[in-house]
Amino acid sequence: MFFVAGAKNTKFREVDLLDKKKTVTALKPGEDRAIFLGLGMILSSVMMFFVLGITTLRSYAESVWTEEGICVVLNSTVTADMNCSYNCGSDCWRVSKYPCLQVYVSVNNTGRVSRLSHNEETQDASSECFYLPRCQKDTLAMHTMIMNISERLKVNQQVPCYYDPSEQQEAVLLTRLYDHSVVFHSLLWPSCMFTGGALIIVMVKLTQYLSRLCEEIGKIKR
Repeated sequence: MFFVAGAKNTKFREVDLLDKKKTVTALKPGEDRAIFLGLGMILSSVMMFFVLGITTLRSYAESVWTEEGICVVLNSTVTADMNCSYNCGSDCWRVSKYPCLQVYVSVNNTGRVSRLSHNEETQDASSECFYLPRCQKDTLAMHTMIMNISERLKVNQQVPCYYDPSEQQEAVLLTRLYDHSVVFHSLLWPSCMFTGGALIIVMVKLTQYLSRLCEEIGKIKR
């Protein structure tokens, strides 16, 4: 009877060990895939941080229009017609014209008169015109768009604007392409992806540690 009971206990232990080995073998590929997923998420977020660093963050850091104020519209007039080119097909470019709207404002009622530009791209592309419409064949449509903008500025004489506090740039901007909210939302998703990838790896490592701890406790009890 003793030998039979011992044989049964040995058999049960062998079955238990086989079940544990099967469980470990089944968990191993899943854990590896989870770690690879976490590493992939971290690597992708680092690449996104790099791209944002050389585009959005660089433009935000190099912008001199950092102070927000109130601009009072003093003058909004169309001065001349400007030439532009639009694509009319494969290797085909034609010339069109749009009216150049010049807007002058007073910043914070200080008596400082500055020219108003729509944003950084408009300022870099044209040092004279407030807004650059997308060039198209229909010159009447572009003229109507510019005149509507001029009328709106005349009605809303006080508009928020951004200016250079060091006064190195005489022009002021109506809007910024990369302000605080744009930078925040640009960094939010890569940060979430990086945090998620790190959490996945930490959870897998924690699961492995707890599994080894349970095995050691089981050996001690035997």
